[in-house]
Amino acid sequence: MPNKIFSDSSANTTPSIPKSIWALGFATFLINTSSVIVFGLSAVYLKTILGVATGWIGFLEGAVEACAYGTKVFSGVFSDYLRRRKSVMIWGFALATLARPILAISSSFGAVFTARLLDRVGNGIQSTPRDALVGDISPAEIRGTCYGLRQSLATAGSFFGGIIGVGAMLWTGQNFQHVFWIATIPAVLAFIILIIAVKEPPRSPDEIDVRTNKPVRHPIRWNDVIRLGRPYWLLMIVAGIFMLSRVSEAFLILHAHQNFGLSESYTPLILILYNGTNSLFSFPICWLSDRVDRRILLGVGFIVLILADILLGWAPNLLVMMAGVAVWGVQIGITQSMLTILVADTVPPDLRGTGFGFFYLISAVSLVFASTIGGTIAQCYNEHVTFMVSSVIASIALIALIIMAKRTKKS
Repeated sequence: MPNKIFSDSSANTTPSIPKSIWALGFATFLINTSSVIVFGLSAVYLKTILGVATGWIGFLEGAVEACAYGTKVFSGVFSDYLRRRKSVMIWGFALATLARPILAISSSFGAVFTARLLDRVGNGIQSTPRDALVGDISPAEIRGTCYGLRQSLATAGSFFGGIIGVGAMLWTGQNFQHVFWIATIPAVLAFIILIIAVKEPPRSPDEIDVRTNKPVRHPIRWNDVIRLGRPYWLLMIVAGIFMLSRVSEAFLILHAHQNFGLSESYTPLILILYNGTNSLFSFPICWLSDRVDRRILLGVGFIVLILADILLGWAPNLLVMMAGVAVWGVQIGITQSMLTILVADTVPPDLRGTGFGFFYLISAVSLVFASTIGGTIAQCYNEHVTFMVSSVIASIALIALIIMAKRTKKS
């Protein structure tokens, strides 16, 4: 695992970040900006304008998220089969972009459902080959830095998307259709950047059939699950346990609103603060991971989550609670980045898409259980107890990480 950089004082041997990483980062920034505007308003639009029952809204969100996570596995495996990532990503960006104008002209539950489904499926299709592509084109010495740049720009897009969404609603006089049209603009720009500026590495000689001069496909085999390797699956065990401690960000909003009296008008501040600290810490921690063992930094992220849970669970007032939200964003910036880079480090290069696909699937299953358990605890007791249980599970994940580190050798 390339966690060290040794530089000669007489010459700078550290490679620079490839232009395609920058382009991919800006494309992700724009598509996330658009997605957050849509996500932040679609449920309210269904409820207040179209009069859809809350149960149907819950069904919609659950269904589209399930489809999104399912496509993440498929798109990763398919990108390995094609030995190309960008062509799969183009389809994902195209579907997400198409969803915006459909949502802007929608006037029924079915139309909104179709738009949200296209949006989330498009996101699922592009996200796994995107992360695999970063690993493909990143120099090994600065792989962490490259992932950090992409992650930081992506989270910054979510941060600004929340602000733009609020500003657009005020500017248009709460005209949802106009705001959805505004959300179409960054999505179109992201699609253009992906097509023009993102370049894949040239094909190696073993990827070309000398007889036909056509690309050689990577056959899809069950044996590839085993070939992902023992270090990868040990990492997945740790990730699965840790994700059980990651209750939904919705609980942060409910905690602030129900237990500290935060007005509904100001609840978007929770996501803005959370995404802000996430974005600020993603890049520097990934830059640092090129110089120290990434597993140590992952452990630090687990400890930061425990600290955030303590602040949230024992907060005596709204100020301390908001500090817990900020720390929660920091741990996301650390843990999500380190898990992503460790996946790229541990899997064979030709199976990066498959590795990321299973990582997202395991994360999704754990997050569903985490939110279900967290919601049940909050209903039976309160949100304070939910965060205390989260800290206990995060402590178990930290112990599992220490055991994993002892059983795997640094390559």
